[in-house]
Amino acid sequence: MPPTKKIKKNPDIDLKVRNLDKLCKDDGGKNSCGSKSRWGGCGGGFYGLGFLGAAIYYISTASGFWVGVLGILKAIIWPAFLVFELLKFLGV
Repeated sequence: MPPTKKIKKNPDIDLKVRNLDKLCKDDGGKNSCGSKSRWGGCGGGFYGLGFLGAAIYYISTASGFWVGVLGILKAIIWPAFLVFELLKFLGV
C-alpha cells in the first residue's frame, strides 16, 4: 500500500467554511444562507404544482403503460419543454 500524503490545511478555506456555517443557521424566519429575497422559496412550490399537473395530464392521456411511464418522465422535465417552446415562439 502506498504511503498516504498529508494534506495541509488552508486557513483561508477553513475560515470561509466556518463563516458559511454561521450564515446558514436558522436565523428566526429569514431565508437560509442570508438570502434577502422575499420570494426566495417559491420556486419549489411552483415546480411541484407544475409536476403534479403535468403528471396528471400525461397519465390521463396515455394510451398504455409505457406511454404513462414516459409521461411521468416528461412531467419531471417539463420546465425544459416550457423554455424550448418559449424560445421557439420568440424566434430566438
